[in-house]
Order: sequence, then C-alpha cells, then structure tokens
Amino acid sequence: MAAVSGDPREVGRKVRSLREERGISLSELARRAGVGKATLSGLETGTRNPTLDTLWAVTAQLGVPIAAVVGSAIDEVVVRGEAVEATLLEVFEDTGVTYELYRMRVPPGATQTSPAHHAGVTEHITVFSGTLSAGPADAPLVAGPGGYLTWRSDVPHGYTAVGEEPVLASLLIRYPAT
Repeated sequence: MAAVSGDPREVGRKVRSLREERGISLSELARRAGVGKATLSGLETGTRNPTLDTLWAVTAQLGVPIAAVVGSAIDEVVVRGEAVEATLLEVFEDTGVTYELYRMRVPPGATQTSPAHHAGVTEHITVFSGTLSAGPADAPLVAGPGGYLTWRSDVPHGYTAVGEEPVLASLLIRYPAT
C-alpha cells in the first residue's frame, strides 16, 4: 500500500538530498533503516511509493520528522500504513523540536507495528471514537473515546483498533532535534 498521497518523485528527491547532506551512502542508509537497497533506490528515484513503515524507518535514520520528506502541501498529505491512515494537518517548529499533528483513522480489527523513531521521539494520541490499543510493542496502552495515550516511540510500537468500531483520533508526534 502506498504511504503518501502525491508525487513520490518529490519524496525521493528529499530523501536523497537529506542522505547526501549527511554523507551517508545509499547502501549504508538502507542497512541502518533495515530496508532493501533496491527499495531505497526506488524510493529515491520516485519509481516506488514507499510504505509508511519504510518512510518512518528511513527518516528515523536521517534524524528528521517524516514531514521533512513528505512535502510542504500540508493540507493534502495522507500517510498510510498497514492499519493507520493519517492526514498531516500541521507541522509546528520550535527551538530544538518539531511537532507533527495528524488526524488518524484505524479501521476495526486492523493492526500495525511500526519501527522505532529516532531517540527521544514521543507520540500523543487523543481518541475521539472507537477503542485504540497503541504504544510500545511490549506494553501497549488502551483508550476509548476521550482517552489519551502517550509513550516514547523510539522503540517498536503498534496500533490496533479494538472492537467493531473504527478509531478516530488525533496523533501528535514530537521530534527533538538530533
């Protein structure tokens, strides 16, 4: 499933530029991110629209928020994973910190496991409807309507809609500067 709406060539150009700015070879970034070299090459050339997990793995190794590669047209950036569909609503910059605010939907029965973000990244979810199990893979948290979850997401973590109702929520990701 494609991770990002819009032109994958623009995402690829940004990934390549960030990689080259850091002096990292394509092979080394692929190794660090745990993705295939051909997958990363396809992402950089725009011939592949990567999965959300691939983008998060790559941006974590580059030390940047996902918004750094998905574009500046914030109003229409939609990222998709195995279970999560999230629309990027806003990116906030503060001294030493970037915040990304998403509207998130998880369909009933769907589960997604995401790789660790870079050190110090935290996620904050407010659930509006449905019941969500989310957080560190080894210690997930649960919240229903009006509930709030937060955790350090620099470890593998997941999202699961519990029950028959889709989860509608807001997701705030806090990225400290690396």
